[in-house]
Amino acid sequence: MQVIDPILKAENVNIFYGSYRAVRDLYLDIPKNKVTAFIGPSGCGKSTVLRCFNRLNDLIEVFRLEGAVTYHGTNLYAKDIDSIEVRKRIGMVFQKANPFPKSIYDNVAYGARINKYQGNMDELVETSLRRAALWDEVKDKLKASGFSLSGGQQQRLCIARTIAAQPEIVLMDEPCSALDPISTVKVEELMRELKENYTIIIVTHNMQQATRVADYTAFFNAEVTKDKGGKIGYLCEYDDTKVIFGSPREKITQDYVSGRFG
Repeated sequence: MQVIDPILKAENVNIFYGSYRAVRDLYLDIPKNKVTAFIGPSGCGKSTVLRCFNRLNDLIEVFRLEGAVTYHGTNLYAKDIDSIEVRKRIGMVFQKANPFPKSIYDNVAYGARINKYQGNMDELVETSLRRAALWDEVKDKLKASGFSLSGGQQQRLCIARTIAAQPEIVLMDEPCSALDPISTVKVEELMRELKENYTIIIVTHNMQQATRVADYTAFFNAEVTKDKGGKIGYLCEYDDTKVIFGSPREKITQDYVSGRFG
């Protein structure tokens, strides 16, 4: 699928861990201010690809990427690009909520302080908590520990912390997998609201979640290789979410979204 003026673009990307190729021949355009979901069976490279977009895989010593990943046309893997600067612009929300051992206020303010934010910190904290649909629940206990919140609240706190750092893109790696249904609904509502200001990419194993929140869906699959009995992930199909779940081009996509495998 071609996207006009994509905010992120992967061109002929191959991802390696040592000599093992984990993902092959990836071409992918991410549209701005939309929610894009990555779906597919375990081991197909969804999270690996997601982490390439803000260079978190760099923290793995044997990781290597061939090809180009561009952000507004700039190659994120060029030698003169600072990975820390990349992560300021492309934030990450993880599968398990990971608040810092700090107050609710200081959790939200943490990234902005590191980035030497010059504006009104109180306003930034409030705005971020409001955008994360958490302000009304915590406004009277901002000095309480982030750990005092419920699991769903902690995840929204982490989202508030991420957006307080003022990124343009928010990556979410299965952000609802550890949450109860009510908390999941709140996070999904939040994703739909946040796309007005942010580009969101989410990895999810929940097919219903993809249909509810994603404008576009990328289906990844994996093929077994003879090399050390491993698997290589690849992008099988990418389109409007309604197409992927309603009338996909590939039979294997239809088999996956209908529950025949995976």
